[in-house]
Amino acid sequence: MKRVIISGVAVEIPQASITNDELVESFNLWVDAENPRRAEQGLEPLAKSDAAFIEYASGVKNRHVIEREGILDPTRMSPRIPVRPDDVISVEAEFGVASAKKALDHAGLRPGDIDLVICAASHHQRPYPAIAIEMQHALGTKGAGFDMGLGCSSAAAGLHVAAALVRAGAHRRVLVVTPEIITGHLNFRDRQTHFIFGDASTTMVVEALEEGETRAGRFEVLDTRSWTQFSNNIRTNLGYLSRNAQEDPYMIDMDGNMIRQVGNKVFKEVTVAGHRFIVDFLGEHGLRPDDIRRFWLHQANARMNAMILKLSFGREIGHDRAPMVLERLGNTAAAGAIVALSENHADMKAGDFGLLCAFGAGYSIGGALLKMM
Repeated sequence: MKRVIISGVAVEIPQASITNDELVESFNLWVDAENPRRAEQGLEPLAKSDAAFIEYASGVKNRHVIEREGILDPTRMSPRIPVRPDDVISVEAEFGVASAKKALDHAGLRPGDIDLVICAASHHQRPYPAIAIEMQHALGTKGAGFDMGLGCSSAAAGLHVAAALVRAGAHRRVLVVTPEIITGHLNFRDRQTHFIFGDASTTMVVEALEEGETRAGRFEVLDTRSWTQFSNNIRTNLGYLSRNAQEDPYMIDMDGNMIRQVGNKVFKEVTVAGHRFIVDFLGEHGLRPDDIRRFWLHQANARMNAMILKLSFGREIGHDRAPMVLERLGNTAAAGAIVALSENHADMKAGDFGLLCAFGAGYSIGGALLKMM
């Protein structure tokens, strides 16, 4: 069995951004227009959103988006992303390729050195051809490609699969690409979720280490783990059968088909599950949380992460030990923990341990125990 390393990691963040104040203004204008119609139907009025509450509840102050146009329009509240011809690279593949090229540069590799591309994301632009195959074609990599998804645990699950394939010798070098255009599937009229998400693309290069070889400044993947337990508390129903439930099967009613979550239940249940996962996973290797130099956790909710760490350590843990990028980027779904890793590892020393851990819909949790070489 081969040793495995992450030899490259990179991030692509869209330039466009939206502040809490901008998002709230748009949402509240829509509420002002919607409530008179609800009153006529005898329905309860919708509550307005509030920038201070958003920051308190989630830690988010800002989010970057692949396309601003349309999101802040109270009559639309969705990004305006034009359809591209089939012979032009798709929006998601283009986004993924951008981070993949940076990760290859970080690893000192060329596209031809790669023999597998995994597109591991919470949402895919289409079912087929696989986005991974389109990225393989655009980059010029060898071998194969496939898509996979496990909600916000997708990148961690992709690393789990890639590390196992490389360790077994099935592949030599793998790209795990996570292009998250989460705003394309977000219901900006849902007060529970409209403020949470942002867009980002990340890529990890996973490769085998030759016998006796060392790669200073890179992470060895000591072990990976995945855990799932069924829950409806984070759910989207948009799928291949959605149109068949409609009176007119050529018109899809999006209400109820986009992202929704029961926030209070998710917070409580995932906090407990995440803490237990971390302690048990480390315990299998004779380690405790205090032995880990840095934690790169899923960037969903600042209060949730703080609680998971407090349960695990028995005390408050600060940014140096568990860095957050949520404040300026929002929840970038499966990309978030990888962004935290990419931006917060250069100061680590040889022998330092790090734990990558993401949790999300499913419920699902994915983890990777890393060691700086």
